[in-house]
Amino acid sequence: MTTMAWHARWREQALPGLAATEWDLIVVGGGISGAGILREAARRGWKCLLIEQHDFAWGTSSRSSKMVHGGLRYIAKGQFRLTRESVHERQRLLGEAPGLVDPLGYIFPHYRGAFPGRRVMGALLTLYDWLAGRRNHRYVARPQLDYLAPGLKEQDLLGGSLFGDAITDDARLVLRVLGEARADGGEALNGLRVVELCREGDRVVGLLAEDSEGGERLRFSGRVVALATGAWSDRLRQVSGPEHIRPLRGSHLLLPGWRLPLAHAFSFLHAEDGRPIFVFPWEGATVIGTTDLDHRQDLDQEPRISAAEVDYLLAACAQQFPAARIVAADVLSCWAGVRPVVSHGDASTRPSDETREHALWIEPGCVTLAGGKLTTFRLLALDVLRACAPMLGKAFVDDHGATFAPMPPMPLPAPLTPHQQQRLRGRYGRELPALAALLTQIGCDKVGASETLWAELALAAEQELVLHLDDLLLRRTRLGLLLAHGAAAELPRIRQLCQPRLGWSDARWQHEQDRYLALWQRSYSLPAPDAA
Repeated sequence: MTTMAWHARWREQALPGLAATEWDLIVVGGGISGAGILREAARRGWKCLLIEQHDFAWGTSSRSSKMVHGGLRYIAKGQFRLTRESVHERQRLLGEAPGLVDPLGYIFPHYRGAFPGRRVMGALLTLYDWLAGRRNHRYVARPQLDYLAPGLKEQDLLGGSLFGDAITDDARLVLRVLGEARADGGEALNGLRVVELCREGDRVVGLLAEDSEGGERLRFSGRVVALATGAWSDRLRQVSGPEHIRPLRGSHLLLPGWRLPLAHAFSFLHAEDGRPIFVFPWEGATVIGTTDLDHRQDLDQEPRISAAEVDYLLAACAQQFPAARIVAADVLSCWAGVRPVVSHGDASTRPSDETREHALWIEPGCVTLAGGKLTTFRLLALDVLRACAPMLGKAFVDDHGATFAPMPPMPLPAPLTPHQQQRLRGRYGRELPALAALLTQIGCDKVGASETLWAELALAAEQELVLHLDDLLLRRTRLGLLLAHGAAAELPRIRQLCQPRLGWSDARWQHEQDRYLALWQRSYSLPAPDAA
């Protein structure tokens, strides 16, 4: 089992030795797909390393819609295998990681004369439940729906279809999966940008990477390299063909929970273009999402929402919750993520009509994973390892082993509610003993109006490989999304708690704070009304 030390000082000391190691498998990409590959490889005893150019979950895996679901709309497109796999993985995650992946009810309201009606939706949900192997939906008549959804548009409202899916904190899911991989011998490093793949003849034998912290270039040797770089997948691979990555942007608005309080997620079709829209509760806030359009910005820059997308999402909210009168001034934060969708070259295909199926591109010594869904990350990992195993001379069997090792019960401080305790167990898993010690030392207070505890910030600063302040506030915790102005009012106390743990000088802290606030303003706040 690997040491659990995992911070910037450890990274600096360990980097030369990790670069000198001969690896069975090097995974490039620190999102949920890469984390899943590392976890499954480590569980099988492979000598494996993951490297990420920015930060773990920096890309799509911290900017998703947070939903762990089967993709009901994929049934209508005939993608039954994808839906079946997704609903089975959803149930698996609900069973293995309560508190990190939690059930959430979804309501699709029905209006007189609108498509799809109760019968069509009921048939889709019956098929959805059949694929999952369990009944998970019912029809809610108008009187009960008025109770479940006060403020819903009332004109011509007949009732609604209620079904169950799940929700997660996507960035914490990545960190938890990486923690399981490290516990089984894998290693993971952030801040390493792959400059090029190293080849001997036509075979990939490793890679050259540049350390973003020190600027040094290091060569890593690996018998196989697995590229799980999402929207960046076309950059390093050498195989050509009709399939390529089509980067599609999905953007979201986040409101304070009190401004539009919801107990369920609401799904409906946007009046403008018929795209599915969700308004749902998450981390004590309310989220409106998502858009789906070609992303033409520089992939090396943080994606950001456009003014047109803001208007589109606010119009969707006004369509379904007119009495709430939600306006741009109500928005606490926004985020935009880039989906790495596999396209077959037809530029005329609408973004929403592109398949969400994944693809593998294989060349000697290298396997590239493209596309796929958050929910099915384990299955994607198994497909990658199945392709890698012959190159390593290893047998591959899907033993259906658990992604998350069962944890023995452990008492947490008494002031925590049962809900808080389950939340912490789900998010931190093997790190729970360290968190419990910090809770005893720091207390169980929350940061502002969020559900995040101060002790969680301390834990991240001590042992979750934080290199920059945005790592801490946008991914290890979600305070930059959940508190006003990116949690600016809490920064003095965050500094007092975390600066010593991070080992940063006063000058370094000030630099990181200025950098973070500028980044938040640029990519996580509302754009100017005339922004393109």
